[in-house]
Amino acid sequence: MALVGKVGRREEVVAACDGAAALGITIGMAATHARALVSDLDIRPSDTEADAALLDRLALRAVRRWSPIAAATPPDGLWLDLTGCAHLHGGEERFCRRLRAFCQRAGFTARVAVADTPGAAHAVARFGPADIAIVPTGRTVDTLSGLPVAALRLAGTALVAARKFGFERVADLLPVARGPLARRLGLAAITRLDQALGAVAEPITPRTNEVMPIVERRLLEPIVTADAIAQVMEDLLGDMAELLRAKGLGVRSLRLGGLRVDGSEQVVAVGTSRPTREVSHLLRLMKLRIERIDPGLGLEQFYLAAPHTEPLDAVDLGAVLAGEVLVRDPARLVDVVAGRIGADAVFRIAPVESHVPERAVMRADPVVAPAGWPKWRRPTRLLARPEPLWGVIALMPDQPPRRFEWRGRPHKVVAGDGPERIHGEWWRRDAEVWAVRDYYRVEDETGGRYWVFRRGDGFVEDTGDLSWWMHGVFA
Repeated sequence: MALVGKVGRREEVVAACDGAAALGITIGMAATHARALVSDLDIRPSDTEADAALLDRLALRAVRRWSPIAAATPPDGLWLDLTGCAHLHGGEERFCRRLRAFCQRAGFTARVAVADTPGAAHAVARFGPADIAIVPTGRTVDTLSGLPVAALRLAGTALVAARKFGFERVADLLPVARGPLARRLGLAAITRLDQALGAVAEPITPRTNEVMPIVERRLLEPIVTADAIAQVMEDLLGDMAELLRAKGLGVRSLRLGGLRVDGSEQVVAVGTSRPTREVSHLLRLMKLRIERIDPGLGLEQFYLAAPHTEPLDAVDLGAVLAGEVLVRDPARLVDVVAGRIGADAVFRIAPVESHVPERAVMRADPVVAPAGWPKWRRPTRLLARPEPLWGVIALMPDQPPRRFEWRGRPHKVVAGDGPERIHGEWWRRDAEVWAVRDYYRVEDETGGRYWVFRRGDGFVEDTGDLSWWMHGVFA
């Protein structure tokens, strides 16, 4: 397998498995060359955004567990500043082994290097001979001298110029005066060299560890009434709104905790379908949870935390003020209904690309209006699973049934339309390679309209057993 990404104006191989590498596939090779070299190569597009998101999560984990100063070095690395915290992990060597073991458990191959400068650690980790390397203090120049020039993170044009002038190792650059070297490779290359050697500082901009927004209130006297609890909720929401507004955030979930005088705690939580910091809306949701709070002998302390927050910008009202019609947002209604009957009970139906009716829909976010519904008619109520019909009388192979029994009741058909033939999805399983369903819309003598189907086309036995099934009811 090889991953292909767009580099400049052409597609190049950006990653390859061990099997592909053994067959001659290399990083930077043109995708067309790779296809010609290995005919059965599994080529897939690289997802740089997903890679960056994963690297950011690893950097956040590093900040929380290993070092307060950690940052991602795209596309495939992390910087950790171990100054003052290596002893907490048993020393540099033990920490490197633990870090590499963690990466192996997570399914990654890793190379770890410790050096005096970020640039030197970056170079040794990627171009050094060992998977774990610790550069002694004061030996940075000696260690970097044997590495290739590419270890200095030079631009492509600088690498081409280095090969042109015969600079293969970092040691070839050290005796050259800075002025002539800058004219040959560019000023950026000199900066990279000085950063690796420690002559120029290269500070690490750490990944920030967002702290959960939380506000609290301590009461002079314990409270037990619903009105008093509601007032505290409103005060806490006001404080939370100010805190979120300063950070440009909106909440997706809130957790309210109340400490009773006996030392126990009462906790209730609410969620929203979209980020918001509107106090009136959140207060309405919180009041739905008051009945779940048991004050006991009294509640003397409250806190309100926002475990899930998302960025929330200001609302643009320019179009509304200009006279355009404001599209009403169903998020508030969804939040209120979900607060009463549960979030799992509120959803929309969205279409899925499938001809099989029971697979053609899925549950979706209730505040997002789905688009792309097919034009063919489907029943108002589609049964979760087709139910068998008994006593069916029908003229084979293309006529709708004239009579059937469903759920113990007989139905005499007075009108029918069809068939609409739907084939099985052969790529899912072998049983659907020849499967056929013939669907009919029928109406009985009482006015009921149903969607029934027959398994099989009536000619080939492999297409179905000719049994009849009920799949839906029309309005």
